[in-house]
Amino acid sequence: MNRMTLFAAIGALLLPVLATAASDTITGTVTNGAGVAEAGVWVIAETDALPTPYRKIVVTDDAGRFVLPQMPAAEYTVWVRGYGLVDSERTAAAPGATLSLRVAVAEDPFEAALVYPANYWLTLFEPPPLAAFTESPTGGEGRLFDSAAGDAELDPFPSRRAWINQFKLDCVLCHQLGAAVTRLPNGAAFEHGFVKAAAMKYFADRLGADRLVPALSQWGARIAAGETPAAPPRPQGLERNIVITQWAWGDAYTYAHDEVATDKRDPTVNAGGPVYGVDLANDYLLIVNPDTHTASRIKVPTRDGFDTPWCEQTYQGFGDEQVKPFGFGSLGCPWPGGTTAHAGRYDNPANPHNPMMDADGRVWMTTQIRRQWAGDAPAFCRDDPVIANNRHHRQLGYYDPAAERFELIDTCYGTHHLQFDRDGVVWTSGDDYVVGWFDPARYDPARPASLAAANGHSEVRLDTDGDGEADRALVGFHYGVAPNLVDGSIWSAVTPGITSPAGEAGYLLRYDPPHDRHEAFAPPVPGMGPRGVDVDSQGRVWTALAGSGHLARFDRSRCEQTFGDGRQCAGGWTLWPTPGPAFQGLAGGESAGSTDMHYYLWVDQFDTLGLGKDVVIVNGTNSDSLIAFDPRTETFTTIRIPYPLNTYTRGLDGRIDDPQAGWKGRGLWFTNGLDPILHSEIPRSYAGKVQLRPDPLAH
Repeated sequence: MNRMTLFAAIGALLLPVLATAASDTITGTVTNGAGVAEAGVWVIAETDALPTPYRKIVVTDDAGRFVLPQMPAAEYTVWVRGYGLVDSERTAAAPGATLSLRVAVAEDPFEAALVYPANYWLTLFEPPPLAAFTESPTGGEGRLFDSAAGDAELDPFPSRRAWINQFKLDCVLCHQLGAAVTRLPNGAAFEHGFVKAAAMKYFADRLGADRLVPALSQWGARIAAGETPAAPPRPQGLERNIVITQWAWGDAYTYAHDEVATDKRDPTVNAGGPVYGVDLANDYLLIVNPDTHTASRIKVPTRDGFDTPWCEQTYQGFGDEQVKPFGFGSLGCPWPGGTTAHAGRYDNPANPHNPMMDADGRVWMTTQIRRQWAGDAPAFCRDDPVIANNRHHRQLGYYDPAAERFELIDTCYGTHHLQFDRDGVVWTSGDDYVVGWFDPARYDPARPASLAAANGHSEVRLDTDGDGEADRALVGFHYGVAPNLVDGSIWSAVTPGITSPAGEAGYLLRYDPPHDRHEAFAPPVPGMGPRGVDVDSQGRVWTALAGSGHLARFDRSRCEQTFGDGRQCAGGWTLWPTPGPAFQGLAGGESAGSTDMHYYLWVDQFDTLGLGKDVVIVNGTNSDSLIAFDPRTETFTTIRIPYPLNTYTRGLDGRIDDPQAGWKGRGLWFTNGLDPILHSEIPRSYAGKVQLRPDPLAH
């Protein structure tokens, strides 16, 4: 080796250390009190000196070194958090600084466990004993559509495993279970809390208060007595290359359910532009500009002066003289006679949900524009008896940033999620009876009569016997929607326990628009509880089994038979248990999956994160994480979000801002959509961005 080559090699080795003088980085090392380097711990820099609170988080390498890259000019406090440690003291720093940070090792397991994710604390929860369950004579595990058989005396859960799965689906639907605010109360405290949210009271009664409350009380007692869970592993490998950036938006009462940064079909749309979210509880469109570090919000309008908050809304069908309460069973609406935890703070007649962006950069959303009364629906909706009396939960709307205006669009069907197909048609979930769609190309706001032509829906009916004729209506709340851009089919999920019977497996729904044909596919045991659904570039369908704790892929091409009641193609499914600990106290051979809950999922078809094309990103909703799965290697990468604790991720997407800028030009976007955000370590929602560097010290 000649002298110049030797110098070049030495320079390459020293580059991570010598590059600390960069003006937009904060670099340094982390050691403990004994002077030993701390590898795989998080270095957090935060500031209130920018227009909106701002944070950046990185992970140390094997030698305890770190680089905080691309830091906006501001004064920061920098500190360390890691498993087995006590949070370090805050150190003041500005970009260009090099720091030597010291951190103390936790003195005991309880002190160390204070920063563990909620799912680890939930491992100390022991489910009710097997003796508390009676097998239903109407069917065992894997049962589907009519398992309850109309007999209220029967236990709705065919096994303890089914109960545990439904427990996760119900209790982690809105907030983490195992976070500090939930893991210590006794039975009386839980019962008091149930009446603060009617949905909680309903779920508790369905799970059986005689089973649920004692188990929760014993869990809290074990923790109060000093019991702690096993320690999570520190980030390893690719997990140390992660850069997390956070921008605060909204306020202490914001319920930021989802975000959108680009068009799902083209991640270069809106490159470098604002990121949008919806405040479901207060009817705001939330906006963060990542270049200027500013946050703003715009009120989401309704039609005709409609201003009734969700909790006070009512419903009335055609020919029905009775006006029925509708909204009290959701969100923070109290049980009749109870007091909501959000008194005076839920101002949400629009109740917006699930923003998505079209090719022109317009932000579409499912949003309620009018009363849910059947008589308020457009006249053309009354022609179909299946939906004529529907509650019409949410309709559609979009915000045009260029024109700075909203357009509100009425529909005959309820909406919850939306996605665009390859032709620009909007497909929606959110109805119990039909799949709905809206074609913007056929709608002219200046011609109200065009609304009927743009609206469409199809009743979900199955061909169960293969004669080519649909013979069975399938009723269930359609959650998530994903057009298959390969073959044009439309997929959604039905999760057990919403309007379909609790304790069931749930199922995926396929709709074939040209033939107006529906199919259903239930996951095999032990899979349960599909929620988020998406399709990869090969046309394979992915779903997060939130109940059983699996990532699942369904490949219809492997089906020998596609007609049937849902159980006809077990071979089309592949299930992978997601990372994380499992429940304790189960019988030999009994499995109930992880203590994590997966609210949603998204397929990265365009490699916006940098892990590869068609990598699947799953919400680790009960584990302060996003979980990436590479189908090529069948390996998981856990993207832990260590701060703030109680980060409850929901909708997510990826955007490419500059395809020539490497890792700096792309990223995965998400939001902390906790209900209520007051449970979070920092009681304020934020928009987050994840980037993947080539190594932990890349600038």
